Amino acid sequence: MEDVVMDGKKPRHQLVVFYDGSCEGCIKDRARYERWAGKGGDDIYWFDITGREEVLLSLGISPYKALRELHVQTADGEVRSELDAYILLMQRVPRLKPLAWLIGLPLVRPCLSWIYRTWVQLRLERQGRG
Repeated sequence: MEDVVMDGKKPRHQLVVFYDGSCEGCIKDRARYERWAGKGGDDIYWFDITGREEVLLSLGISPYKALRELHVQTADGEVRSELDAYILLMQRVPRLKPLAWLIGLPLVRPCLSWIYRTWVQLRLERQGRG
């Protein structure tokens, strides 16, 4: 996959977002983000993790965790996950910057993280993938 940073090569895209293309809600979230980001989202590559365990492992991303946490890879190869990934994405969209700041607060972050993990686990169980 040419757009993911491998072997120190820089991709065309500034961010690679690893998302669950088997999740209807995830697909809707992606479309909403693209709409809100406008041209600011043009340098994002959306990578569907479905059936791509080998690629994930080669990047040091657990396929198990990839289903349960959003992962984003920066152009320099750094991988961020869960709320760090959401904050990075939200900071790129003017209307979401205040929300990115809010979810990063010390008292908000752990609560929101627990809610997020619980919601994802319930979704995966409903889909028979949990």
